[in-house]
Amino acid sequence: MTRCKGMIAWSAAAAIAIAFAASARPAYAQVKPGDFITWENATKVKDLVSPGAYMRVQHGMTIKVEATERIDWPPPYKDATEKYSAQVRLTSDGRTLVGYVAGQPFPIIDENDPHAANKIMWNEVFRPISSDDYDLRWFDCDAEYWGLNKPYFQIADTEIGHYAGYNEVGRTEVEPMPIDPDFLTSGIQYRALLYPVLAPATARGVGILRSRFADPNKQDDILDYSGATRRLRRLSYSATDNTAGLGGYDPNHYFGWSGKPENYDFKFLGEKSMLASVDIHKGISSRCPTDGGASHCPEAWQMRRLWIVDAKPRYNNLYSRELIYLDSEADFPMYVDLYDRKGQLYISYVTWLNYADRAQPDSKIAIYPFKREFGVGSSSSDVTGSSSVCYHPSPNAPTHESWFINMGAVDRTWFDPTAMERAGEGGHGVSGD
Repeated sequence: MTRCKGMIAWSAAAAIAIAFAASARPAYAQVKPGDFITWENATKVKDLVSPGAYMRVQHGMTIKVEATERIDWPPPYKDATEKYSAQVRLTSDGRTLVGYVAGQPFPIIDENDPHAANKIMWNEVFRPISSDDYDLRWFDCDAEYWGLNKPYFQIADTEIGHYAGYNEVGRTEVEPMPIDPDFLTSGIQYRALLYPVLAPATARGVGILRSRFADPNKQDDILDYSGATRRLRRLSYSATDNTAGLGGYDPNHYFGWSGKPENYDFKFLGEKSMLASVDIHKGISSRCPTDGGASHCPEAWQMRRLWIVDAKPRYNNLYSRELIYLDSEADFPMYVDLYDRKGQLYISYVTWLNYADRAQPDSKIAIYPFKREFGVGSSSSDVTGSSSVCYHPSPNAPTHESWFINMGAVDRTWFDPTAMERAGEGGHGVSGD
């Protein structure tokens, strides 16, 4: 492949062929708890991770294989699923959700259903990891060039005060439940924010707001704020698939995958036993010492059952398609491989989660009476050798109170342009915390 010497060329067709052949291989026989996977024995996991993740292992990312555990939904989310899921359906074209109130829209997936992929992706939209609201404080992403045993050299470090979201429908733990009355007038399904940038100084104050509408024909309202010019600008939906800077994340892939389902044609490729990192047993992920710091390793991975969905955008896009690998219990994208317009693998996204009753062992505020998933790390690497690796929260965060999920930590006032401007001009967030 001409993009980067030494990188492995993967086409979308080859990746899809691997997915379809999944059931023909005895996956569990290839690894066992206690195995440690490095570039030297990477072939053991070639069929157990996505092509993008396999490329990473070949170039230094390591995997500690542990026993599989069950991931349970939060009890309020489970109750809402039992109460409301029977009334949920898709429109005849399979694109739009009808009758949804709260919980998982489609708790039973029939692989022979022609709309199985659409239902899986709507389950992802209303996933159990956070049904009401969330606030991650001290979000941190580093940029570096990656490679096998490459010395760590930080090219850029971006620190952001808050990564937060607020759902107006599907609420299960915090009033108003199950629907915020504002939804009836605004039509906004959920709101998300990332602001203010604290470092580097040249980007201080930058922020982004996103509102997702339930109307399938109404595109997201996306506002970008510049701390330097103190001006807002509205972005088109197509701009949400453009990466910003070296190895950057685009807004459609924050927290795994966050596209608007109606803007894609989905195809179900099957269910497969694969490795994924759903419980690393700690609240802050490690910087990988063997791939230039471009991923999180060594961390714990388990054999999981993953749904594999092929997503093709309906709009003008940098990518011809993306393959999304979702954990069937957590409804969360563990890998997303993006392919360029020539059908070649271009970007690999990988997620690391933790399953616990609090974000960090010594958290004293955000504590739950049950276990839930917390996103602790993610990474975006492309075949040119550049990467962004993110920490949820930053290893340098001044407090271990980082994730606030379904606790009412944010409300709709946070998702207003004036709130973003105020935070950009004066502090860590709206409240100055």
